[in-house]
Amino acid sequence: MRPVIPYVTAALLFGLGVYGVLRRRNAVLVLMAVELMLNAVNLILITADTTAKALLPHGGQVFALFVIVLAAAEIGVGLAIVLQLYRMRASVAVDEIPLAERPPDEPTPVTAGPAVVAEGER
Repeated sequence: MRPVIPYVTAALLFGLGVYGVLRRRNAVLVLMAVELMLNAVNLILITADTTAKALLPHGGQVFALFVIVLAAAEIGVGLAIVLQLYRMRASVAVDEIPLAERPPDEPTPVTAGPAVVAEGER
């Protein structure tokens, strides 16, 4: 078997996944792009397992199963985060997620410096 075709296909899939992660605004589409990258890695692992005789028999297939389990866990956690984001913001656009905003019930942090007034000076 010539391994060039699966490797080129995996590289194209991985490149398409990277493009999807970098360019998409929708969080669900970003998760789908990550899954595409993980499938490209699985294709490389299986191809390498069939073409190269490694020390471990069927080592690439075993690693591919681990990647599939990791992908299932990632989708479970990722979709839970996306659903919570949609409930809070009514949007799943990645650009609209405030990264530096504090919750309203959290007190503002007190910093040491000239703005802090000592107890005796009040």
